[in-house]
Amino acid sequence: MATKQERYQYRKDRSRGHLLATGAHRPRLSVYRSLKYIYAQIIDDKTHSTLVSATTLSAELNGKYEASGKSIEAAKALGAVIAKKALEKGITEVMFDRGGRVYHGRIKALADSAREAGLKF
Repeated sequence: MATKQERYQYRKDRSRGHLLATGAHRPRLSVYRSLKYIYAQIIDDKTHSTLVSATTLSAELNGKYEASGKSIEAAKALGAVIAKKALEKGITEVMFDRGGRVYHGRIKALADSAREAGLKF
């Protein structure tokens, strides 16, 4: 029987494989959610470099939400921040990489907020 970490790694690899197999070259909006914080970064897979990054620990959001990264409101704010930074760099279209997590709650709130702020995926 696979451990919890092995099952998570399988889901993450499977979802990322689907994204990379599409063939369309767009940067990837990768989201990582820990118990306390949320991290988002836009990655160019051709050059293996991070183009834009933001987190609930960043100066724009740090201390503005009572539960820090544990709230949906913080995830919505993070989605708006990452979209704003991406649009400033000229990035309008991305692929959304949920990283093996369920598209629900904070992950969904971040994605919806980034869409509302102008990112297309």
